[in-house]
Amino acid sequence: MVKLGYTILYVSDVTKTTEFYETAFGFQRKFITPENDYAELLTGETTISFVSLELANSNLKNGFVVSKQMDKPFGIELALVTYNVEEIIDKAVKLGAIVVEQPVQKPWGQTVAYIRDIDGFLLEICTPMN
Repeated sequence: MVKLGYTILYVSDVTKTTEFYETAFGFQRKFITPENDYAELLTGETTISFVSLELANSNLKNGFVVSKQMDKPFGIELALVTYNVEEIIDKAVKLGAIVVEQPVQKPWGQTVAYIRDIDGFLLEICTPMN
């Protein structure tokens, strides 16, 4: 059996990104290395983790594309589920996130919005599916 264990984002400052996610979304820190190059957050069943660009480069010898707020987002998103979409967006924006798409109610009743975190990763902020 295979199950999704981690979503790992490559970031320039693991501590800063960890603090952003803790403050903006209320996640709790599970673990951070003494070198501050890897961290994990308690987010539910799947852990969100952050790896420094330096550590990621040591793992991927041929490199990778670095996420940046000023570039178009990657074709992937993290969906964060809440009953308070606008409140969460406001808090995240005050901490450095940028709004990509304002909240809209979908035909199936779900409210969905999109922001970019401080490293440029695309986040869907949405209500639970009915």
